[in-house]
Amino acid sequence: MRGVDRLSELKRWIETQLNVPPLALEAASADASFRRYFRVTTAGASLIAMDAPPAHEDCRPFVRIARLMEEAGLNVPRVIAADFERGYLLLSDLGTAGYLQALNGDTADALFRDAIDALLRWQLSSKPGVLPPYDEALLTRELALFPEWYIGRHRAVTLNAAQNDALAQVFALILKSNLAQPVVYVHRDYMPRNLMVCEPNPGVLDFQDAVYGPITYDVASLFKDAFVSWDEERVLDWTARYWEKAKRARLPVAADFGEFYRDFEWMGLQRHLKVLGIFARLNYRDGKSSYLADTPRFIGYVRAVAVRYAALKPLLKLLDEIEGRAAAGAGYTF
Repeated sequence: MRGVDRLSELKRWIETQLNVPPLALEAASADASFRRYFRVTTAGASLIAMDAPPAHEDCRPFVRIARLMEEAGLNVPRVIAADFERGYLLLSDLGTAGYLQALNGDTADALFRDAIDALLRWQLSSKPGVLPPYDEALLTRELALFPEWYIGRHRAVTLNAAQNDALAQVFALILKSNLAQPVVYVHRDYMPRNLMVCEPNPGVLDFQDAVYGPITYDVASLFKDAFVSWDEERVLDWTARYWEKAKRARLPVAADFGEFYRDFEWMGLQRHLKVLGIFARLNYRDGKSSYLADTPRFIGYVRAVAVRYAALKPLLKLLDEIEGRAAAGAGYTF
């Protein structure tokens, strides 16, 4: 069904669910998927309608994980009505004040404190066998997006045998580090763009792809974001605050902060390589060009980690060759 037809049908569905006369929908937000969100105002109340075409999206995980998060004590949209066959959800509205817009040098500490506390509640509710595993197969498929879409399509580079071998060895090391971590519930996109400033704070969105996987994944997503960057001193401080609270809560974090931070950086590396591939794919396959503007941020994240660890020097060399840039320097190693 075409977009305009779906929108008309969505309006009729909402009017039936709420028993209201014809109403107007206002675009609320869009994301990197095929989902669209609309704000519905009726009788003084504001609601959110999700349009998720069934050929591309499944609303059921959203509803199931929303329930899990609510039970864990997180502030998530309440599901008011659902039509899984047509791909429509009607949700409570968490407002228009997003973390991404609210964060600055003065507000970041307080906002991230609340985000850390919510993340801890989510992780403490973890149980095996409930969410899909963030296993080797899935982590590997995600890493494969980097050579396919970023290197091959965006940079138009065909790797030679030596480069392919070097990248495969680096990927194996990344996966070994990621898979050695303790596992908890993982939001999988726990970043400021998906957090709302509201009461209780934060409101949490875009959680439908949640999995059971490495404990540092959401921490890396939060502090090494796709759309806003922080200096390393602040990232270290916030990561240490999370680690200290997690230890007190008896979550299975590494006993030594240096070891935890290494896990955090190597997990972030997996995510950043994946996102480079995803952003390129969004541009070339899906016609969403705005994401490409943030690829230099992710190259910066990758370089900052690669320069620190001797085992990642082949990745740094490959980036230099792909980007056509001078070597970043020897750095230091752990």
